[in-house]
Amino acid sequence: NASIRLRYWNLLHCILYFIPSKMISINANTKHSVKRKVVKKVVKKVVKKNGKAVKGKSKSRGMALPLKPKSFASEESISALASLSGDDLQSTVDDIFRQALGGSPALFGTGNGIAAPRTASTTQDRGRAAADLASIVKSKGLIQILKTGGILGKIEQNLIPAGIASLFGNENGLNPGGGMRKIASKLSLASMGSVESESFDMGSTIVSDSRRGKTIPPEAREGCLLILRALAEIVGKASEPIVVPLLAAALEECSSSSSFVREAAEDTAKIIISILNGHALPALVCPVLFEALQSPEWRVKAAAMEKLSECAELHPRQISRMLPQIVPVITSQVWDTKPQVTKAAKDCLLACCMTNINPDVAPAVPAIVTAICKPNDTSKAIDELKGTTFVASVDSSTLSILCPVLSRGLKDRLAINKRSCCIVIENMSRLVETPEAVAPFGPLLVPDLKKVADNVQFEEIRDAALAALGALTKALGHSSIDEAVSSVMKDESERIAVEQKRIEDQRVAEEAKEEENRIKEEEERKEWREAMEVQRLLNELALKEEAEKKAAERQKRELAKKSVKSAGGKCQSCGLKKCKKTCLFASK
Repeated sequence: NASIRLRYWNLLHCILYFIPSKMISINANTKHSVKRKVVKKVVKKVVKKNGKAVKGKSKSRGMALPLKPKSFASEESISALASLSGDDLQSTVDDIFRQALGGSPALFGTGNGIAAPRTASTTQDRGRAAADLASIVKSKGLIQILKTGGILGKIEQNLIPAGIASLFGNENGLNPGGGMRKIASKLSLASMGSVESESFDMGSTIVSDSRRGKTIPPEAREGCLLILRALAEIVGKASEPIVVPLLAAALEECSSSSSFVREAAEDTAKIIISILNGHALPALVCPVLFEALQSPEWRVKAAAMEKLSECAELHPRQISRMLPQIVPVITSQVWDTKPQVTKAAKDCLLACCMTNINPDVAPAVPAIVTAICKPNDTSKAIDELKGTTFVASVDSSTLSILCPVLSRGLKDRLAINKRSCCIVIENMSRLVETPEAVAPFGPLLVPDLKKVADNVQFEEIRDAALAALGALTKALGHSSIDEAVSSVMKDESERIAVEQKRIEDQRVAEEAKEEENRIKEEEERKEWREAMEVQRLLNELALKEEAEKKAAERQKRELAKKSVKSAGGKCQSCGLKKCKKTCLFASK
């Protein structure tokens, strides 16, 4: 037994020697953890392409594929149009236009008799018909097909039946329809009512945007947008006078309830922006985009800012000159409740500000844009500007980027930020080109600088504010600080007076409209009371006549009861008109 016990202990020591030390502490309370191999599932999103589901990664929509004609894709088919007479050509154009709007071809063909049965029109069919129409326009000319043939008037009737001023839901605004009151064509919107409307049997099964007052079928609106897009793609820059004025209609359709209309509107607006001349931005395009930002539809706002970003990429010089007008308008959209609008506003503001040609401010532009969108990051932007050495001249575009952040920095609680803003203002004011360039920003900076110079307790900061105020006063073209302050306050009071006058005029107009509505309502109530009184009298007459009629009938029945003669004059006893002597009623 002792030898067995000794052999057992030797074996146990050998086992414990070869077992790792971390395994020795294993007992009943030890918890074992097993690492599981995590397999990441790759979720492939389904993207619809040409009506079919395609698996793959979802990407933002880029430039759509060019539209390709179906019947007029070759030179031979286009040259065959020369043999057609005027009426035949117009009939062909109307037939293709009808197909582009989703309608059926002509009921009776030129030589094939009744048209064959067809399937429902698709977006691809409408796009090919639009490309065919654009090919004919390129061959025969814009004037002959679009204006003389009346196609442009029909497009306007389908896209803007109520006129361009009614777009974006801002008929009573300061700049309805983006200021475009008339299309640059023979058929203006003022005379659009005289154009004969052509009704097509669309067979639409899709509900139109009735909540937004749109009664035109969505297929017809998409077809008109595809025609504008095909004109821009196939005809090119020659179609600019036709398609650019209809940019407002394309932006308005970006908020359609039909997805295919929205896609067509986005593609059309994008191709219109790509062919427009940069000189059309200040007077024609930007007012439309600014007016679109007043729309209640968030998709219209996002689309307008995306198009403005594209304009900044294509025409940076023109956008740079317009920064004093663009920055305040886009900044107001940063606080929109829709995240899509907020993101589009930030991207648009960055794209527009990057067009500024001042090389000194360029490195700090991203930080400035971030500070405009996020006020908490104002100090970071001020630090970026504090390290900037101004060498190039400062124009109004540069000031429009810097002044909002500097004005916010002068109102900051930290005194160091106020001092940094004063230094930046002093440095940039010494390089201002002309007093006209800084004049719009004087009311924004002078009062804040004056407040810092008077109220801050640190003498160093007050001296920096006075130095900045002196440099800014010189840049504004004034001889003293008091003169600059009084001039700014005068301009501000004039602006306030103009604004108050506008508000008062608007209030008076609203009161006049309310009074007109009240008078109209009183007249309607008076007419209603008179009508009710007349109806009451008529009812009384009818009741009186009915009562008299009932009384006459009752009296007649009473007389008939007392009489011995029937209605025919015969005796009710013997049945003769002249009673016999033996009749009971002979004596009577």
